[in-house]
Amino acid sequence: MSIDHASRTSKIVGTVWGLLVLNTLGSAGAKTIIPLPRSLIQMVTMGALVAAFALALAVNLRLRIRPGACLFLLTLLLVPSVISSADLESGFGALFRCARLALFVGTLWLLSRWWDGSLTFARYHIRMYFAVLGSVAAGLVVSPGAAMPELYGGRLVGALWPLTPPQIGQYAAVIIGLTVLLLLGRRTDKASAAVVIVPSLVLLALTHTRTATLGLFIGLALAIGSLILTSAAARRFFAWAVLCAAVAAVAFASALQAWFLRGQSKENFSNLTGRAKVWDALLAAPRSASEKLFGVGLGDKSFGGLPIDNSWLAVYHEQGLIGVTVVSAIILVLGGVALLRPPSLQRACAIFLISYCAIASYTEAGLGDASPYLLHLALAASLLAAPAAAAPPSTPELPRRHIPRWARRSEVP
Repeated sequence: MSIDHASRTSKIVGTVWGLLVLNTLGSAGAKTIIPLPRSLIQMVTMGALVAAFALALAVNLRLRIRPGACLFLLTLLLVPSVISSADLESGFGALFRCARLALFVGTLWLLSRWWDGSLTFARYHIRMYFAVLGSVAAGLVVSPGAAMPELYGGRLVGALWPLTPPQIGQYAAVIIGLTVLLLLGRRTDKASAAVVIVPSLVLLALTHTRTATLGLFIGLALAIGSLILTSAAARRFFAWAVLCAAVAAVAFASALQAWFLRGQSKENFSNLTGRAKVWDALLAAPRSASEKLFGVGLGDKSFGGLPIDNSWLAVYHEQGLIGVTVVSAIILVLGGVALLRPPSLQRACAIFLISYCAIASYTEAGLGDASPYLLHLALAASLLAAPAAAAPPSTPELPRRHIPRWARRSEVP
């Protein structure tokens, strides 16, 4: 393969990954400066997914794939989704979401050819989500009132593209964690890392997203802990981080508590901003045996008109106990593979992504459908993939005039 062809293929693969990110941004969120019809946003996101699949197929016409447990389980997740959606209890939208999930998983299968345990897809991930956060920052500069509306309690939202505070917090936390790990592994320089980390931290703070903040710190602690025995930089960073956290906890205790509570009462905080009431109602609702096994079909992750905001309960509601089992297997398999791998930067990045998704699953939905969380887990699978075996160099055939006479005599006429 020529260098130009390899470079062109790499750009196409990066574009496909970026289109998958665009597809998972969603169509529901805050009011934007320029009102965008939801149908237009859905057309853009679905068009991005179709384009991603078409490009991935065009660059992988021979359908070369790298089978893996994660992709197999994601494909298996389609079974309860289709079975529960086929009776149209959740409307035709359920079948549409099944088709979207199938196209999403199919695109990941086509991309698996380039999953070689390198950091290539991690860089794609950081660049695309940093571009998304750039649109959020631009909206904040253009219209601070629209970017931090009273409807969301003054928390940062997307003013150019409808993004909610939890979405922005998630994107910021993920790219901060990955960039910190790349910096510790000396795969990027301090200036480039600061360009990503500093503004992302500011945006994360403005969203007041507790789940993303906890996921970032706990995920980084686990990831860096996996590098402590082999990396002096990781040991130094961990020591300084613990020291700074202790000082901040003492010096800014009241400010941190106020930021964490977001002006809520202790009662409201204890029931997770009303989430617990929705969860109790969902679990208490009567269900048939079929609904318990396969769910009611892919929907908008809501119950009684209110968001479920819990991946496990959302999967149970829409894909049943079988769906919960499959999603659990995905997390356990990826976590088990990460623990069995020798210490490396790729392993640390995978541990961060897996632990972040596991923590966020308690207050965020998305593990059972095409979403950023499934994309994070797919990235973790690409980081844990074994490097592709290098093809042995072929020996060029010598012209006949260069073959010794004694060798020519042994030839069969």
